[in-house]
Amino acid sequence: MAVTTEGLGPTIALDGARKARTNLTQARIRWMVLALLLGFGLVGGRLVQLGMVVTDSTIEGQARDVITATRPPILDRNGLEMAVDIRVPSLYAEPRRIIDVEEAVRKLRTVLPDLDEAWLRNRLSGDKGFVWVQRELSPAIQDKVMRLGIPGIDFITESKRFYPGMREASHILGSTNIDNQGISGIEKHMDTEAVALLQDLGLARGNALAPVELSVDMRVQHVLYEEMTDAMSRYQAIAAAGVMLDIHTGEVIALVSLPDFNPNEPATALVKDTFNRITSGIFEPGSIFKTVTMAGALDSGAVRINDQFDARYGVRFGRYTIDDFHGKHRILSLPEVYKYSSNIGTIRVMQAMGKDNFRAFLSRMGFDRRVEFELPEMRLPTVPKELSEVGAATASFGHGLSVSPLHMVTAYAAFVNGGNYIAPTLYKRSVEEAEPLYQRVLNPQTSEYVRYLMRLNALEGSGSQMNKAALGYRVGGKTGTAEKVVDGRYSSSKVTNFFASAFPLDNPRYAMIIMVDEPKLEPGAGGTTAGWNAGAATGRLVQRVAPMLGIAPDFSEILDRNLVPPVLR
Repeated sequence: MAVTTEGLGPTIALDGARKARTNLTQARIRWMVLALLLGFGLVGGRLVQLGMVVTDSTIEGQARDVITATRPPILDRNGLEMAVDIRVPSLYAEPRRIIDVEEAVRKLRTVLPDLDEAWLRNRLSGDKGFVWVQRELSPAIQDKVMRLGIPGIDFITESKRFYPGMREASHILGSTNIDNQGISGIEKHMDTEAVALLQDLGLARGNALAPVELSVDMRVQHVLYEEMTDAMSRYQAIAAAGVMLDIHTGEVIALVSLPDFNPNEPATALVKDTFNRITSGIFEPGSIFKTVTMAGALDSGAVRINDQFDARYGVRFGRYTIDDFHGKHRILSLPEVYKYSSNIGTIRVMQAMGKDNFRAFLSRMGFDRRVEFELPEMRLPTVPKELSEVGAATASFGHGLSVSPLHMVTAYAAFVNGGNYIAPTLYKRSVEEAEPLYQRVLNPQTSEYVRYLMRLNALEGSGSQMNKAALGYRVGGKTGTAEKVVDGRYSSSKVTNFFASAFPLDNPRYAMIIMVDEPKLEPGAGGTTAGWNAGAATGRLVQRVAPMLGIAPDFSEILDRNLVPPVLR
């Protein structure tokens, strides 16, 4: 039987075409699968590579725990917040995780246009683990940056220090740097103790630390700040400062030094003349040092409260003569020497004591060493190790040596609290805690004499302007007008004025030093000596703060009569 092949040709050709198309499709699928595998392989490899990157536990060399660590709030003695932490977002980058640097630069500058393009590009390039881009941003900026979706860009929440009182307690508190570490003031002192330890252990991160309670009363601090600001303006002074101390505990109730700075902007502390004049300024104290001479001489027994001294003529040393400013030039009793601020009489008192005994008393009162105190901004006093006859004479009325106002207020506290030296502190301290720290420097009888002299000067001497402003509060004190050294010589036109005081002297509680630097004559005032500026400012201050401190005015004359020693009645 014959088989015909007619018509099979087209069929075979069709089958061949189908097979060719099938083979081509399969080849395309294989190539597509291979391409997908290669693509997934590359992506997977990159992910593995990124996953194998060791996490850097530091940001530009700074431990993350330290950067995110909190600081304890600082409170005044009544619980008012003086310094607190606020949480702020800070932008950082991980350059080794950034895929497209140019894209990251372009996108970031749409939100942060102030960033320099070249700087940012350099910042985001390389294989560093962490670099800062911009710190302490707002939550709104954080939200905008996160919406950009840039790989390798993220935020860390930091603690930033905030001081609600702004400048008012700047020299007490100090400030912190951008890493929230204390760089001055009590903030730096805290970092030398428990706070730094907690941060090192990582226990300060995200935890609420116990508040630090200071001795400062922000009500009094506010008034002192206002009065010192007013003094600078009223007397056109280049500086003003003041400090108040609890005489029984050594607690600093208030401390102000102007010019000052804003602790919320630490760079303002670098401006010239913003140093703390109370602790790191040393000055010739002038006549407020006469109280030291009187206390030392009376306590030594070399002089008595009713002794008299020849102040008729100046005291000669070679070709130089030391005389009195508006001197009486007559025989003066010891109280008269004090209330008339006689240089001649004060020299005679010191000479009765003896220059070596006088120098030893200065050491007993701590005038030749740094005051033990928490603030790091301190200076050593300048007191000669040995005093010549003329050196002892000038030192007796506050010239030829330089000490800080903190030295002086600490000494005055001891003079009126019964004779116990107590180192000052910025932390709360009870009387029970303070008493074991007392160092006896005067006998109680001498302390009573000094209180009498200080009150007498307020009633009848150079402190009368102060007394007018603080009637009823039984304030007593001593003025001091120290001429500055200009071109190697004392200048009568450039002076630093002080008023050292305590109140209420019938039952003393507080000692205070007020300083006005280079005051000018106030219109209507009688002069530029300390009684007219530092003294008057003291009176205004006491009149405002005494009621806050629970001290009521009392105009009874019997309180002043009770201060007079029996031998003088």
